[in-house]
Amino acid sequence: MRPANGPTEELRAADAYCRMLAARHYENFTVASKLLPPPVRLDLARVYAFCRTTDDLGDESGSRDDALARLARWRAEVERLFAGDPPVHPVLIAVAQTIARFSLGAQPFLDLIAANEQDQRVASYESWDDLLAYCRNSAAPVGRMVLGIFGMGNPEAERLSDDVCIGLQLANFAQDVARDESLGRTYLVQSDIRALGRAGATQAMVVRARDLLQSGRRLERMAPFGLRLQLALYRLGGLAICDAIAAIGYRTDLERPTVSKRTKLGLVMRAAF
Repeated sequence: MRPANGPTEELRAADAYCRMLAARHYENFTVASKLLPPPVRLDLARVYAFCRTTDDLGDESGSRDDALARLARWRAEVERLFAGDPPVHPVLIAVAQTIARFSLGAQPFLDLIAANEQDQRVASYESWDDLLAYCRNSAAPVGRMVLGIFGMGNPEAERLSDDVCIGLQLANFAQDVARDESLGRTYLVQSDIRALGRAGATQAMVVRARDLLQSGRRLERMAPFGLRLQLALYRLGGLAICDAIAAIGYRTDLERPTVSKRTKLGLVMRAAF
């Protein structure tokens, strides 16, 4: 698979679609800081658009059977992309350029699809081991894609990145308890709910999220400046979610906390310094 020699009209439209997805879904932290070079921001937007599209196929297809069928078609399209066939979907047209430019492997992309397929079959998790096994497919692959863009595919960086990505996902799970229940599933650990109640189980998840996010400090020290800033934004954004959850007494089954625009601006300043 080779990147196009220059942006065709089709590729320009596909990239515009990816940028739109990244801007529309931004909430807790920026997908790609404006301090990064424009080509890198575009690569991150492409990767984000792939992740967002995969999640939406799982969450917004209307029924379990429809979601599984659509995810199966999506998996087949991704496998054909990595086999060298020209893609058709705009997100794949765009992300194919990034895959080729950085020689990204197929496994993180396929793992993310597998996690969304698992969401259609598994509605809850009994233990932390069960939940973390799921997160290794649903969260860790995103970080590995980002590391590939910055040429940091070494085992230590991947281990730390996995921690940060899983920490971010746990923070989001704790934030979205009510939303996930509306989709017929919960990520709060069942054994914690029985032992601690719903607020206690949410607090336990936040504590784990904070602990995992601390790996970001070591990862940031290993990274080039542009990625260091972006990683700091991810870490600080995750911690801001945790703070917002704590501020409402961990009752995210009743209220969904958000991170204010003022707080987000402060995170950018903290990351820069």
